[in-house]
Amino acid sequence: MSAARLIGMDSDTIPVPLLHREDMSLKSAHRSIAIATAALLLASCALPSFAQVEGERVAISSAHPIAAIQDTETPAQRDARMAWWRDARFGMFIHWGLYSIPAGTWDGKQIPGIGEWIMNRASIPVAGYKALAAQFNPTSFNAHDIVALAKSAGMKYIVITAKHHDGFAMFDSKADPFNIVAATPFHRDPIRELAEECRKQGMKLGFYYSQDQDWTAPGGAAYKTGNHDLPSHHWDPAQDGDFATYLHTKAIPQMKELLTNYGDFPVVIWFDTPTPDMTPALAGEIVALLNQHPNLIWNNRLGGGYKGDTETPEQYIPAQGYPGRDWEACMTMNDTWGYKSYDNNFKSTETLLRNLIDIASKGGNYLLNIGPDSKGVVPPAEVERLHQVGQWLAVNGASIYGTNSTLFGPEAGSFSTTEKDKEGKPKFIPSWNWRSTTTADKIYIELFTWPNGSFHLDSVPRTVASAYLLADPKHKPLKVTKTGGGVDIQLPAKALDPIATLLVLNTK
Repeated sequence: MSAARLIGMDSDTIPVPLLHREDMSLKSAHRSIAIATAALLLASCALPSFAQVEGERVAISSAHPIAAIQDTETPAQRDARMAWWRDARFGMFIHWGLYSIPAGTWDGKQIPGIGEWIMNRASIPVAGYKALAAQFNPTSFNAHDIVALAKSAGMKYIVITAKHHDGFAMFDSKADPFNIVAATPFHRDPIRELAEECRKQGMKLGFYYSQDQDWTAPGGAAYKTGNHDLPSHHWDPAQDGDFATYLHTKAIPQMKELLTNYGDFPVVIWFDTPTPDMTPALAGEIVALLNQHPNLIWNNRLGGGYKGDTETPEQYIPAQGYPGRDWEACMTMNDTWGYKSYDNNFKSTETLLRNLIDIASKGGNYLLNIGPDSKGVVPPAEVERLHQVGQWLAVNGASIYGTNSTLFGPEAGSFSTTEKDKEGKPKFIPSWNWRSTTTADKIYIELFTWPNGSFHLDSVPRTVASAYLLADPKHKPLKVTKTGGGVDIQLPAKALDPIATLLVLNTK
């Protein structure tokens, strides 16, 4: 399987959609694709497995059997509901479950692909996979340390896999016994412990829930891998059953538990990989449940034609963001979401920070993943990088949190007049000299390449009153020279930060 990893930010291309599959870009299908077409694609194509189907793949429609909050709220109500999320800009994704035990290896063989898909990729029978629960005893898990790690990284919210496609619930579920409290020697609810710590440490908490795919529950959906046959793509008769029955006896009851058993959490529900089984009527039943929690934020991966609140580009940053839509780029630090013992292909701190800055400059959020091992330990390489990101944000966070997208745009790059992408469209050629974010009275310029002497803007849509470097503790004023509709800012000889130095323009 090709690496689901961003090309380095100092390369000649924007972070690209190297997704959780072997050779096909999900970006080729657009939101306008009808559900019937998606069904045909899933039924007829040999699609390798991947973790989160990209948002553009999910068909949406304006005709919903049960109106969602997005269908009925006013713009002002939506702005109020989304306010904290828009201000946050940076969150922690946690993929953790039974798949951390095999850690990418089954029956003595390293299984290609991402860690949490090992059951599907290795065609592990239900009974064999469920037997892993007896070995799952993550005694090193410490909710306080996880939340503290997120805080130290400058993250403002956490989203954890309450149930991934393997069907194993990482919480105390009375709806189904295949869960961490009932089926393992651990007998603790890490979701409850995280919720308690998030309250203590001032962190928001959301839950990922695989509403559609479930490889251990009879009737749960499955994506095709290898020789998994139509129509269900199951590989074990124990998986066979009725999808609606699965939804009514397991998925919806578990969602009710998640929405009611953890106090003021979750603030986010992160759905994933909808299939044609999730009809508008069945999705409407889930929406009726979500509507009972009017402040909840949920993404565009429910299925059934519902658009949700957020676009979800995966493992890449859109060239121009999603103007007019809230969006969140979810990305890994290495090549996997769920823990794999031999995946050490970690991105640099520079890449992670430039991702964050690039995303914020385009009005999006960055949901960056960690994958704890079977003992509950976060890989040291991930901890190290998160601390380093947090050190930068401790100085420069004002340029990220609560900011809006750039007032400029060309600094991100441009579309080629000669080169084409895989869809035959003009290829976007990025530029990595600088980015910009804004507030009502400031323009932040994140300088990746340090200019020689001064920084020049041809045109500024506001009046620049003064300027300084954010990392300068004295905020010493820099010389500002107006040049027609633009400005020149005199800079010191050397950058204050090797990754990105913040130039602040006070405006009016």
